[in-house]
Amino acid sequence: MDYIKKLKKLLDIETKRKLMWLVSFSIFVSIVETIGITAIMPFIDIATNFDNIHNNQYYKWAFDFFDFNNNENGKINFSIAFGLTLIAFYIFRGGVNLSYGYVMAKYTETIYAKTTKRLFTTYLSMPYLLFSGKNSSYLTKAIVTEASLMGYVVTAVLMMLSEIFVIIFLYSMMLIVNWKITLIFTIILVTLILLLTKSISKRVKLIGEERAEVQGKYYEIVNRLFGNFKQSKLKDKDRINADNNEFQMAVNRYTHLNAFNAFLSLIPRIVLETIGFTLVLCLLLVLLYLNQRNVSYFLPTLSLFVLALYRLLPSVNRIVNSYNVILWHHKSIDIIAEELNTLKEDFSDKSIVFRDKIELKNINFSYQEKLVLSDISLTINKGEKIGIVGASGTGKSTLIDLIIGIHQLNQGEITIDGTPLNNTNLQNWRSQIGYIPQQVYLFDGSIAENVCFGKMLDKSLLEKVLKQANIFDFLKTKQGINTLVGEGGIQLSGGQKQRIAIARAFYSEPDVLVLDEATSALDEETEKRIMDEIHRATQNKTLIIIAHRLSTIELCSKVYEIKNNSTLASIK
Repeated sequence: MDYIKKLKKLLDIETKRKLMWLVSFSIFVSIVETIGITAIMPFIDIATNFDNIHNNQYYKWAFDFFDFNNNENGKINFSIAFGLTLIAFYIFRGGVNLSYGYVMAKYTETIYAKTTKRLFTTYLSMPYLLFSGKNSSYLTKAIVTEASLMGYVVTAVLMMLSEIFVIIFLYSMMLIVNWKITLIFTIILVTLILLLTKSISKRVKLIGEERAEVQGKYYEIVNRLFGNFKQSKLKDKDRINADNNEFQMAVNRYTHLNAFNAFLSLIPRIVLETIGFTLVLCLLLVLLYLNQRNVSYFLPTLSLFVLALYRLLPSVNRIVNSYNVILWHHKSIDIIAEELNTLKEDFSDKSIVFRDKIELKNINFSYQEKLVLSDISLTINKGEKIGIVGASGTGKSTLIDLIIGIHQLNQGEITIDGTPLNNTNLQNWRSQIGYIPQQVYLFDGSIAENVCFGKMLDKSLLEKVLKQANIFDFLKTKQGINTLVGEGGIQLSGGQKQRIAIARAFYSEPDVLVLDEATSALDEETEKRIMDEIHRATQNKTLIIIAHRLSTIELCSKVYEIKNNSTLASIK
C-alpha cells in the first residue's frame, strides 16, 4: 500500500525499532489468544466424558505426569485442575491484552507528539517569504488535527497486524481440527470480505479526501472571522447571516461526512456477524442431521468453531475497519509528508560582530518573478541614525528585511565589517536586531510576558524599557507589569500596543534597532516624545527608520529615498 510506504518514511529509526517490538508483542498476544480458544475444546471434551482422559494420549500423559491416577476421584480432580488452570490462564490473557493496549496507545501518542514537534520545528524554520504565503489556519490544522489523525492511521496499521496474526493462528488450528468445514467457511467469508472491501472502502476513501478539504474550510472561516472580529461586528445583518450560513454549511457537511463514515464502519461488523453465526447454526444443523444419536460426540468440535468464529469475526471486522480508517485518514499522511518536506532554513550559529559598518553591494531581489529591488548599494556606519522613505510598494520594508536577514539575496552581497552574511552567521546576526513592526501582535498574556517574549524576566530592565517606551505611568494605573493585554492586545489601544512593541525591542538590548512604520499609530505629540526617548536610548546603537511622516525622521543623520525600486537617493 502506498500510504504504508509514506508512513514508513515519516517514522524515525527509533520509532521503527519500537514498531518492530510492538509487532513481536502482537504475535505473542495472538499466540495467547489462540491458546485461549483452543484450550476450551479439550476441557469440554473431558468435562462431558471423563473416559476421554484415557482415550486421548495427550490427556493421559498429563493425567499420569501430575499423578492424578492414585486417587479414586482422580478424573474429577483432573477436570477441576484443568478448569482452574484455564481460569488462571484467562486472567493472564486479560493482563497481556491490557498491557498490549496500553503500550500501543502510548506508542501512537508518542508518534503524534513527535510529528507535532517536527511540524512545529519545520514551520519555525521556514523562510519568512514562504511562511507569509501560507494560511495560518492550514498550518494550525496540520499541527493540531492532521498529526493526531496520522496517529489513528498508525493505530489502524498495528491493529491490522495484530488481528492478522490472530487469524493465521486460529485458522491453522481450525484446519487441523476439521479442514473441510474450515474451507467452506473460508470461501464464504473471503468472498463476503472482498465484496465489502470493494464496495465500502472506495467510498470511504473519497469521503476521507472531502473530509480534509471541508475541515480546512472549517478552520479558515473561524480564523477569518475571529481574526477580524471588530470588522465582523460592523457588518450588516445580511452579511452576518451569510457568514453564519457559510460556517453552518461547512460544519453540517463535516459532521455529515463523519456520520456517514461511522455508518459505513458498522456495515462490515453487522454483515460478518450475521453471516458468521448463520454459518455456525447451519453447521449445527448438519452435525445434528449426521449424528442424531450422539450429540456429545460433536459438541467439542462445535464449541471450538463457535469460539473461534466468536474471536475471528471481530478480528476480520477490525481488519476491514482499520483498512477503512487508513483510507479515511489517508489525506493526513499526504498532508504531513508534504508539510515536512517544506523548505527549511538550516543555519549554523557562528558569531558575527558589528563594530564598524554594514555594507550593501549591488543588491538585487525578486519575488515571484517580480523585481522588487535592483542594484541597491548602501553603507550604514555603526551608531548612525538612518531614515528610509519612499512611496508605498517601492521596496522599503523589503530592503529592511534584507538588512536584518529575514530575506536572503538573489544577487549582491551584504557584509558586516567586511564579513559576508551567509548561512553560517545569519542566525547570530538576526539575534542582534531589535525590530518594531507597524502591525503589532500581542499574545494573550501579561505585559511582562509580552515584553520579555521568551527571555528571562529582569524586572529592573523591564521597568527601564517600559519607561523608554513611555507606557510605564499608564501601567501603574492598572496592574503594572502583570496587566493582561488580551489576545492580539485587544485590551490596549493601537498606540499602547505600539509602545509595548517598542519596549519588547529595547528589552533584547540589540545592536541595531529597526522601526518599520513603528510610530504610525501614535499621535504626533506622543510620537515626538517616544522618538526623542528612542534616540537617547540608542546613542551608541544603530537606528534604521522607515517612515512616511518627516517628523519621525527629523533627528536622523542620513535620510534615503527609494524610487522605482532601484534608485536609492540621499535626501539628507
